[in-house]
Amino acid sequence: MLVVGDVITDVVARHRGPLACGTDTVARIRTVPGGAGANVACWAAHEGGTDVRLLGRVGAEAVTWHERELAACGVRPHLVVDPDAPTGTVICLVNSEDAAERTLITDSGASVRLAPEDWSDALLDGVAWLHLWGHLLFSETSRALVAVAVEAARARGVPVSLDPASAGFLTELGVGRFLELVAGMDVLLPSRDEACLLTGFPDTADAAAELSRHVLLVVAEQSADGALIARSGAVGVQVPAVPATPRDTTGAGDAFTGAFLAALVTGADPEKAAAEGCRAGAPAVERMGGRPPGAG
Repeated sequence: MLVVGDVITDVVARHRGPLACGTDTVARIRTVPGGAGANVACWAAHEGGTDVRLLGRVGAEAVTWHERELAACGVRPHLVVDPDAPTGTVICLVNSEDAAERTLITDSGASVRLAPEDWSDALLDGVAWLHLWGHLLFSETSRALVAVAVEAARARGVPVSLDPASAGFLTELGVGRFLELVAGMDVLLPSRDEACLLTGFPDTADAAAELSRHVLLVVAEQSADGALIARSGAVGVQVPAVPATPRDTTGAGDAFTGAFLAALVTGADPEKAAAEGCRAGAPAVERMGGRPPGAG
């Protein structure tokens, strides 16, 4: 599997209760390797035991650390060093009294500067699946890379999936433009909020069904409510979540996606793959950071 996505330095601050404006808020703070694309790749390697590669772009100041952390998770990193931009950084504010929900403050840095010249068709040698990080659609340069990568994958008969990545950035790009860009992809993996935003439907099932008119298979991740699988304008299956006590929900969706894709690539049907995704999501929310247990 090849994942094209972000490699990010996460600064996770886990606090209790609301932030105290104008003064101190006590928190437990850790700096950990992250990025949705990198996390997905790590979970896919952890769950599937298969060859997982990652193409991403980072700053020179953190490339060695990120390469080491990815390799420790079983991922083969192909990191382009940006000469002008630093590694992307995300500050994750996690409220331990609010189901460990998080607020993200994002500086994408080098991650959205991936360009067509960073691509090589050789990255697809021996690859059975291409997964794309949705933020790549939000800058002109990385959007051009997506077009090149998708064309190369289609020429080889390699299926393509995409995670929309952010309801906030989707609003800036525009729903119509996003749906044009993902037309013809094989799998779309939106969150509940993303699915509803992309369709205007308040109900996740209705939203997933509508999206499946644009993409062959839609798997809508609903956090504690599991996942919905939709094809051809209808929801076929609802997969239940695995109970967990959340500490940090930062990488839950990435864990689901990584495990889902790993199972799909190794021959599972979408329903079984989604169940594997939900199973992986439980340990993901019970630890700080977005990587699998034993990582970092």
